[in-house]
Amino acid sequence: MVYAIVRAGGRQEKVEVGTVLVVDRQKTAEDGTLTFAPVLLVDGEKVTHAAAELAKITVTAELVNNERGKKIVIQKFKNKTGYKKRQGHRQDLSRVRITAIG
Repeated sequence: MVYAIVRAGGRQEKVEVGTVLVVDRQKTAEDGTLTFAPVLLVDGEKVTHAAAELAKITVTAELVNNERGKKIVIQKFKNKTGYKKRQGHRQDLSRVRITAIG
């Protein structure tokens, strides 16, 4: 069983070939692929975490689609002053499928 821990959008995700991830919006190459930097690679009993060895390994993914996240509402309120502020936000996301590790 081969899997990797990759850095994606400020977080670390465990991925295998075929895994579908939802990450912050990523720019892709012309052919719709992108690469992630592995932090750790597990290949059966062998665990690789040395930076020199991980520099030779790439995790490639294909873009499935771009989407927007669930809307969150930010509310600020200060008592007795009449101050109220309401703001919304929807994060831009990319759904990607891992195609190769190695």
